[in-house]
Amino acid sequence: MESTLKEQISTPAGGVEDMYGEDCATEDQCITPWAIAVSSGYNLLRDPRYNKGLAFTERERDAHYLRGLLPPVVSTQELQEKKIMQSLRQYDVPLHKYVAMMELEERNERLFYKLLIDNVEELLPIVYTPTVGEACQKYGSIFKRPQGLYISLNEKGRILEVLKNWPEKSIQVIVVTDGERILGLGDLGCQGMGIPVGKLALYTALGGVRPSACLPITIDVGTNNEKLLNDEFYIGLRQKRATGQEYYDFLHEFMSAVKQNYGEKILVQFEDFANHNAFELLAKYRTTHLVFNDDIQGTASVVLAGLIASLKLLGGALCDHTFLFLGAGEAGTGIAELIALEISKKTNAPVEETRKKIWLVDSKGLIVSGRKETLQAFKKPWAHEHEPVNNLLDAVKAVKPTVLIGTSGVGQTFTKEVVEAMASMNERPLIMALSNPTSQAECTAEEAYTWSEGRAVFASGSPFPSFEYNEKIYFPGQANNCYIFPGFGFGLVMSGTIRVHDDMLLAASEALAAQVTDEHYAKGMIYPPFADIRKISAHIAASVAAKAYELGVATRLPRPADLVKYAESCMYTPNYRSYR
Repeated sequence: MESTLKEQISTPAGGVEDMYGEDCATEDQCITPWAIAVSSGYNLLRDPRYNKGLAFTERERDAHYLRGLLPPVVSTQELQEKKIMQSLRQYDVPLHKYVAMMELEERNERLFYKLLIDNVEELLPIVYTPTVGEACQKYGSIFKRPQGLYISLNEKGRILEVLKNWPEKSIQVIVVTDGERILGLGDLGCQGMGIPVGKLALYTALGGVRPSACLPITIDVGTNNEKLLNDEFYIGLRQKRATGQEYYDFLHEFMSAVKQNYGEKILVQFEDFANHNAFELLAKYRTTHLVFNDDIQGTASVVLAGLIASLKLLGGALCDHTFLFLGAGEAGTGIAELIALEISKKTNAPVEETRKKIWLVDSKGLIVSGRKETLQAFKKPWAHEHEPVNNLLDAVKAVKPTVLIGTSGVGQTFTKEVVEAMASMNERPLIMALSNPTSQAECTAEEAYTWSEGRAVFASGSPFPSFEYNEKIYFPGQANNCYIFPGFGFGLVMSGTIRVHDDMLLAASEALAAQVTDEHYAKGMIYPPFADIRKISAHIAASVAAKAYELGVATRLPRPADLVKYAESCMYTPNYRSYR
């Protein structure tokens, strides 16, 4: 037993010890399912990491004392997958499918990920947006067992101790939220845990990070949601949100404890923090920790990828286009800044100059220099010289954009008049309605295609079905962050990167855009299909890692000769293993 453990622990994969033999590099080798002792009998069937259900072979049933605990039939993983998918498809309510998937993960981890990888286009809307939003709203009612760590103000001064309570020690990726701005749904407090859980499931399924290396965390500092505070089933602190110094001191203790417990190379992904905290935390910790904000940086990178790819349909270079945003929060300003950086990189013009091609509209109208004194700091770079404009339609007419991007979180704001105005100025207007969930999208795919008489190039944040107009079928793009963050994070992990640089985000965008083929363009698509997501993630990871080596922040040496092949070799695969 001891020699077996030494043999496995000495084989690193993806920059960290492969404690459980989960990586595909040793998939053909037998492993021993161990915890404190070799897992067997009823305990083995209740261990989601090792349980295979009816797929245990006759030899395994004898070796691990399973005789009589299972019906006599020996199944295959493929047959189990077929059975679960048949069962899922009988549910009419997406939330019921979500609950069924979470229950599967709790009893058979590898089958859960096999199902998700093989049926990614069908199941992604279930484990991620839009269904995860409803799951968070009802998390108190569907909560059954902890899937991550809950760190509340009750643990102030003891956060390091709480981190040590998590059973896994070789953590590579933490996704953390404080639940204040969940999707477009607002403050869901402690019930925001559904977001880190869902994100990390995608880190594994789409990006290849091993499940045991992922840790979902919810920081509970209270909630201002009165409905939750009065809900007898609410699972979080029943108090108003902590703010100001108390909040930032608590987050600082958390960030310090994470680094102390897991080291320099732990990736901390901030998720669904409110604007005022999101920018502050990213700015504060990006020089001392390996941090990434998916709402600011991930969204920016995936949208930039769509813009780069769309040039094949729109014509011209990125610097030839004018961009107008509805929404000037963390997503909108994050996208805008990355576009400005990309144009600067391609033209050698200063970023201050390239920002002038980008205009933002917030709740008070077009952001212009006359409003500078009253603007939040992150909006000020976008205050250009222009007379005041109070609404989006007038802003479209004044700015004459070629690209319209919605990050407002408010549905139906791209009205018929707005889309028609875009279509009157551009042969092929690019319209990106990015707000989630579906109900909050600025317009639907059908509206964009119909109101533009089939000329719009359209992408959204949540999925829309294909649409037929004038005997032509249109395939909406989905500017979904999960194109980027799993591969991006995996690239950081596999190279042992210690800091995130903006150049890595640009590299990820360009790698994603490069995966769009002529066949996709023929269908009007500016993103590749999700069916290819593992291959896409490997290419993104390789590009991010290459940039990390170039910048001197990668610690895994020597650099692998072929980073794409190396990424593929490090990826977790969920096929069943044979047990001794």
